[in-house]
Amino acid sequence: MGFYLLKRLLNYAILLVVATNLSWLLAATQLNPRSLYEVSNPPIDPVSIENNLRSRNLSDQVPLHQRWVVWSKDIIFHWDWGQSPRGGDVGEEIERRIWVSVRLITLGSLLGAAIGVLIGTWTATRQYRLSDRTFTFLALLGLSVPSFVIASLLQVFATWLNTVTGTRFFEFVGETGAHGDWFGAALIDRLQHLLLPTVALTILGAAFFSRIQRNVMLDSLNSGYVRTARAKGLPRSRAIVKHALRVSLIPTCTYFAFSVATLFVGAAFMEIIFSFHGMGDYGVKTIQGQDVHGAVATAAFGGLCVLMGALLADFMVAWLDPRVRLGGTTYGRQ
Repeated sequence: MGFYLLKRLLNYAILLVVATNLSWLLAATQLNPRSLYEVSNPPIDPVSIENNLRSRNLSDQVPLHQRWVVWSKDIIFHWDWGQSPRGGDVGEEIERRIWVSVRLITLGSLLGAAIGVLIGTWTATRQYRLSDRTFTFLALLGLSVPSFVIASLLQVFATWLNTVTGTRFFEFVGETGAHGDWFGAALIDRLQHLLLPTVALTILGAAFFSRIQRNVMLDSLNSGYVRTARAKGLPRSRAIVKHALRVSLIPTCTYFAFSVATLFVGAAFMEIIFSFHGMGDYGVKTIQGQDVHGAVATAAFGGLCVLMGALLADFMVAWLDPRVRLGGTTYGRQ
């Protein structure tokens, strides 16, 4: 298994390098940092603008291949992702915002996936009953409503509840706010700010994974190995858990690995609405701010997340699927 994962890691690493370089080529040719200075009032001396852009390796008057060589050397030898047009180290900004995104999406993603799997598994065993139809309707409703609408509705509800109760139990602007000096005040304050984003992500995740899990679970319940296990006298509940659920979790875990990976840079709506300055918010601002280096670093981080999601999916498949022979020819051909 180790050799197989190492081989896959090498393949993914090559793809990541190619994708990052293509992202730089796209950003360097389509974004225009010079435009940020040309609209300044009072006007800035063109020579000063050019010197400023050259010092940050952003001048469009320097040949493209020369800028690429400088950018590549800075990353390879110094792990320096460059500077934004207005100043500021991109690497430091990325490092700070990564942990903001981790705090924002981790709990909501895990809860959403777990609840969705439980609901999907349960409704699959009760196909076409009232409970199945009820949860199907709720899941489709959650999938059809945009994420920013759900987040906004939760904010409206929280504001109403705070007004009725006369408290500030729900906090939904930024990561932290004013808190007391008593023990645990900072932790409680942070949890209050995380509550609504976590609920929103849980709702979206549960709706998505419940539909996936229900469909794959129905296929597993109707498969030959489950019927054979039942014919041999295995109780229905044990046949469901030991055989049907285990196999049905394979595609669900694959979806989960990739969805969590893309959430790091894809939760822009949640971050903007709840004022969490994470990677999704940063990705939007780099495009708006003509920030070549920031946009490339965000794309590279997104590619790294997908790479880790792919490795996680490979590991989950190897762990869950009894038909996979680790280190054998069957697995190696996949």
